[in-house]
Amino acid sequence: MKRNNGQSTLEYTIFIIILMGAFLAMQIYIKRGVQGRWKAAVDDLGDQYDPRFADTNKRHVIISNIETSIRVEDGIGGQFTFREDITNTQDRTTGFQGVVGF
Repeated sequence: MKRNNGQSTLEYTIFIIILMGAFLAMQIYIKRGVQGRWKAAVDDLGDQYDPRFADTNKRHVIISNIETSIRVEDGIGGQFTFREDITNTQDRTTGFQGVVGF
């Protein structure tokens, strides 16, 4: 009875080693399959922006107004110059941007 028990353990061990070897040999194919599925999922997200195939009509307007005032004051140590800049800027973009199908 003990011979069969030892033989059974040896058979299970050999089976597990063969199974692990098969998984290690198939690892690259499984990895490629998973990568292929990820690529297909990303491709299904849609077309990305490509400036060669974009349908774009935008107008960009910048309006800037700068007021500068300089004053000179006499002081005990000499003359002092004071400068004040006031800037008012508007930045506006209008239009549309789309991607034309390939």
